[in-house]
Amino acid sequence: MTDRRTEFHTNEPAARREAALTVLAAAGTTRGVALVLHGGKAHSFEPVEAHHLSPLRMVTFARHLHRAGKDHGLAVWSLRNSVRGWNGPDRSALQDARWALQQISAQHPGVPVYLVGHSMGGLTAVSAADDPHVDAVVALAPWLSPETPATPLTGRQVLIVHGTGDHMTSPSQSLTFARRAAGAAASMQYVALRGAGHFMVRRDRLWHALVTGFVMQAFAERTGFTHPAAGTLAELVPESSTEVTL
Repeated sequence: MTDRRTEFHTNEPAARREAALTVLAAAGTTRGVALVLHGGKAHSFEPVEAHHLSPLRMVTFARHLHRAGKDHGLAVWSLRNSVRGWNGPDRSALQDARWALQQISAQHPGVPVYLVGHSMGGLTAVSAADDPHVDAVVALAPWLSPETPATPLTGRQVLIVHGTGDHMTSPSQSLTFARRAAGAAASMQYVALRGAGHFMVRRDRLWHALVTGFVMQAFAERTGFTHPAAGTLAELVPESSTEVTL
């Protein structure tokens, strides 16, 4: 585990917070890194703990990605944020993601990075996509709004997945954002999952298939190998399709 300790200057009294990275290493040379980003709250300076459900929810996604990609050189890094909230102009989660990207660049200079984020982590992934090493972004049930900038996605491959039964973040806002950002992104695909909710419990195998397939497809395009997960994705979401309901 790689840790950092820093001081955020917020509207609350200054306090020391800690973000952490858990690394599932590639087998052999690292040729790419998937960075997994968890959800949170709109406003909270409470530290994130390992037992909180938001980071725990992403553990299986990290393991699926690692199992699919480790033998091809894909490492999977999972970020545990310093605090639970986005916190308005502080954008606490984005600060943590920027730090994580710096750590990846320092350890693996020049490798492509694939961002996978859920809920607040989806907003974080979209916002951090302007890092020059980011190749692709997966946003799962993300917090998106008319104010969310699309410019960070310029030149990136993007997949947005949202359950139609989500009552915590808005599927319609995600679709509207996907259409708005499509002109900037290298590719944009939006998948609506019938009946699925915010926490990705219902139809969980499909959530995982979409994430792993999309990341492995983007990674394969950079490294030149083929992977069956990419074929599964193509069956679910044809490359020519921009909006799909499953």
